[in-house]
Amino acid sequence: MSLRSAELDELAIPDGTTVEEHDLVTDGDVVVGGQSTVEFGVRGDDVMAGERVTFGGGIEAEGDCRLDMWSEVAEDVLVGGSAYVGERVSIDGGLKVAGNADIGDDVEIADTFEASGHIEIRNPMPTVVFLVIYLSQLLRIGEEEAAEELADQLVADEGETQPIVIPRGARVGDDAWRVSTPATVGDDCRIHGNIRAESLTAGADTVVFGSLRAKGDVAVGEETEIKGDVTTRGGDVRIGRDAHIWGDVSAEDVELHEHAVVEGTIRVSGELTQVRDALGPEPAEDADEDAADSDTEAAEETAVDDGSTDDADDDSAADDADDEDADVEDVIDVADAEGGDGGEDQDADGNDEAPDDGEFDPEEVQSREEVEESLDGVVPMVGERPDPEPNGHDEDAEVTPDAD
Repeated sequence: MSLRSAELDELAIPDGTTVEEHDLVTDGDVVVGGQSTVEFGVRGDDVMAGERVTFGGGIEAEGDCRLDMWSEVAEDVLVGGSAYVGERVSIDGGLKVAGNADIGDDVEIADTFEASGHIEIRNPMPTVVFLVIYLSQLLRIGEEEAAEELADQLVADEGETQPIVIPRGARVGDDAWRVSTPATVGDDCRIHGNIRAESLTAGADTVVFGSLRAKGDVAVGEETEIKGDVTTRGGDVRIGRDAHIWGDVSAEDVELHEHAVVEGTIRVSGELTQVRDALGPEPAEDADEDAADSDTEAAEETAVDDGSTDDADDDSAADDADDEDADVEDVIDVADAEGGDGGEDQDADGNDEAPDDGEFDPEEVQSREEVEESLDGVVPMVGERPDPEPNGHDEDAEVTPDAD
């Protein structure tokens, strides 16, 4: 954590803060202003409390823990780093420190006290005084680079988790969070108790098991659930999209999103405005990915269909070509048949046409009657054979006796 002074003029609850079994749990640091009362325990990284701070539970710090004078802790104090306990601090449980322990005068520890490092019984030196003395000693011995590095570390913004800041004089518990300053609740928080502040801002995805009440403006983020009323004395109330208010809403002016839900009554002395989404809600990322996948699949299916259509077109074109060839052959056969039937007319007319492309008609087979008709009147070369006798024998023929 950066050691720059933190402003304690606002109740700041960072993102992800929850109240679990009477403990305030956060991943960051916890800073409590002087004369404040925290009715439950605290668990965080570094825990720092001012003068006269009262804790109703125990303290678990993964880093360092610093309790200023006259502070009281109702249970054990467990420290993963070093512990700095001011004078007249009262711990009703035990004190266990993994690092060094710097303890002031008249510190009361009800149970055991354990420390793995060095133990010093004295009034702890204030942090600012210690840093000034340390830097002055580095500069005195000529370690300017080391002093510059230390100064850079002290003022650098390390981008760590925002700490829980409880302002001076606050009272925080399961029943109510009462502060006289503005209050800000981060995103994804789970808070028990009614929140009372000068003005209020609740982030998104937060659940408050209580009501919100402020003197000034109140803003409820998107998808936030308030298990009670939302009221303001002289300010306005703004309720985001998908927020759910289980109680009543009372303000001068109310700005309500069309997708927000208010179970109770809305009391407005001024104007009630309903906010609409001009372009509608934004699509979810999963829906966009699903749409992109469906588009890709549709494109692939279209490509496959186009390929199959092209193949079908090629096959149909080939079939059409085969059909055309068959039709041409049929036409040629018909033409040949018609040419054979009209051959006699062409011979009779004496107009024989040469066949096209070197083709010729096959020789016509004549019938017997046609052959006999064509041979009528032709004189045979040997002579006409005489008609046989009625008995079937030729009387003029020579009879040759047998050789016997």
